[in-house]
Amino acid sequence: MSPENTLPPWPYPRCIAHRGAGHLAPENTLAAFRLGASLGYRMFECDVKLSADGVPFLLHDSTLPRTTNARDHLGAGNSAVAGDHAWGALAQLDAGSWHSRAFAGEPLPTLAHVAAFCLRNGYFLNLEIKATPGTERHTGEVVAHHVARLWQGAVAPLLTSFDPEALEGAQAAQPDLPRGLLLDHLWMGWLEKSITLDCAAVVAQHALWDSSSLTQAKSAGFRTLSYTVNDEWAAQRLIDLGIDGIITDRLDLFSPSQA
Repeated sequence: MSPENTLPPWPYPRCIAHRGAGHLAPENTLAAFRLGASLGYRMFECDVKLSADGVPFLLHDSTLPRTTNARDHLGAGNSAVAGDHAWGALAQLDAGSWHSRAFAGEPLPTLAHVAAFCLRNGYFLNLEIKATPGTERHTGEVVAHHVARLWQGAVAPLLTSFDPEALEGAQAAQPDLPRGLLLDHLWMGWLEKSITLDCAAVVAQHALWDSSSLTQAKSAGFRTLSYTVNDEWAAQRLIDLGIDGIITDRLDLFSPSQA
């Protein structure tokens, strides 16, 4: 029996919409999720961090200015770091106008908002833990507790992070939740660390996967996912290798039914 045939069942679709809808809508917003869903996607990748008062919400960057109007709304003298602000202030920000006028006024969503949307519609999540620097383990713990509560009785999100400390926090808090180590290079000990973290998956930059690295991961019992796949040739190469998940910005190029 081949290694992939010995892996436990995998409940997630192969095609995953990056940050909700790739570049077609403001990333990490419910508008992006709705657009991705309208194009047939059933699984979404998004980023989660904590407000200063401990509310998990979606945002990729450590700072606010790139994807919100924080500089104007909060004032130049206030911190640009998202995790320095309470949720009450963050909830007032416009997270859509930076993308296009059509999305003006789109708010930052909490993890609870996203959970309600996904559970109501039968969608799946890859939830990347993007902690404010210095809070990695704590963020992993808090996010895992919220996920366990919000998705009780349903297929939980795959929790991923580039930071092993964040995954260690999630592992300690809710060991039964699925975890995945994110890799931007195959650093020494990546496989051993994935084993120590009791990961379900390894999620690597797409060029890192070849027959050797994929066999290593699958032989160790891991599912394999790839980011960010925006070309047809790259997607086909990964599918031929036997990849389990493809995270893409190109929702306009790829049909989820193709993979």
